[in-house]
Amino acid sequence: MKTLQDWLSHLETAHSGGLIDMGLERTSEVKKRMKLEPQCPVVVVAGTNGKGSVCAYLTQIYKQAGFKVGTLTSPHLLRYNERIAVNAEPVSDDTIIASFERIEAARGEISLTYFEFNALAAVDIFIREQVDVMILEVGLGGRLDAVNAFDGDCAVVTSVDLDHQAFLGDTVEQVGFEKAGVFRSGKPAICGQNPAPESLVAHAEAIGAKLLMGQRDFEFHAMENIQWNYRFRPQHSDGPARNRNALPFPALRGAYQLSNAACALTVLECLDDRLPVDIGAIKRGLLLVENPGRFQVLPGRPLTVLDVGHNPHAARALRRSLINLAYAQKRTAVFSMLSDKDIDGVLETVKDQFDEWYIAPLDVPRGMTADALKAKLEQHHIGNIQTFAAVREAYRAAASKAGENDRIVVFGSFHTVADVMSVL
Repeated sequence: MKTLQDWLSHLETAHSGGLIDMGLERTSEVKKRMKLEPQCPVVVVAGTNGKGSVCAYLTQIYKQAGFKVGTLTSPHLLRYNERIAVNAEPVSDDTIIASFERIEAARGEISLTYFEFNALAAVDIFIREQVDVMILEVGLGGRLDAVNAFDGDCAVVTSVDLDHQAFLGDTVEQVGFEKAGVFRSGKPAICGQNPAPESLVAHAEAIGAKLLMGQRDFEFHAMENIQWNYRFRPQHSDGPARNRNALPFPALRGAYQLSNAACALTVLECLDDRLPVDIGAIKRGLLLVENPGRFQVLPGRPLTVLDVGHNPHAARALRRSLINLAYAQKRTAVFSMLSDKDIDGVLETVKDQFDEWYIAPLDVPRGMTADALKAKLEQHHIGNIQTFAAVREAYRAAASKAGENDRIVVFGSFHTVADVMSVL
């Protein structure tokens, strides 16, 4: 019998179109053959950055309210199982293998990508587990992503910026249109970014989705970094307005997290008639939420931050969050990136936040070589660079040389953070 690792190795090469092959026809047909029709509310979450955090808030708040929650996220950091969770716990290898076998039997002549298997397996497992709500994170874009084969009762686009240009387009307007593809006619469509791309607004209007925009239909106000208030005042809705005051700051760190939390609270408002949540569950959810690698501050000294950000939008958020931290004597970056990312945009944004750089190649096909990384840093007039054979070696060296008033930031890719997490 195939192990989960056998299956995953097979799926990485099985589809003739490669790992990424956008389109809904294959997934939709296998979904139909398997009769995968969710009977519970489905929330679809897209966005350039922040979608994993919104999924984490929704998962924990609904769990605290007593609902059974199925959550699909990607990518994983240490284990594939992290992608498919019930009540915030990754499901077992056996559960995933059984689902893969059902998909394999149903697909017949249809070739599926790794992520299409992933999305189908998650929904298949959640239906069998009889979850009360499904939270599905889009893998790439929205319109043509496998997750979009399933209709969301509520859809979220957290933010829109450039990433994956080869698939989504070279302008924010093009990306906005792709992400708006998750909206559905007559259903709430939440956008955390204001102003939103005109393409996103136009698409919502064209299909008759109920667009709810940050700072227009919902807003948040921080009260001296101790508490925050949330307001829901939908412009084009017969639903009631709502104030939620004196909310605790979320356990997820970073200046941008209130925006993500506000998007999640807006989902709660939209689904309130089917999934009522009390204020206690919201407060507990905000305090207990976990999303590893998103401006994750590790306990102890020196202060160590793990951040999976890998595009200029995420780099700007990282820079703002670093500026908000206490003074550090020496600031070390442990850094590596994939070759198809906008490394120039990232370096230009954050280079003033570090005194020294420890770099290493990533052991994946799209990883940049150490020489290419070093050349890029030097182009941006960054000095004090040390090169290592692997990210974990770079981290160990940084940790061994750091004093307790120093700071280490590990960032640039999910792979960079995962390498360090495997050591920790």
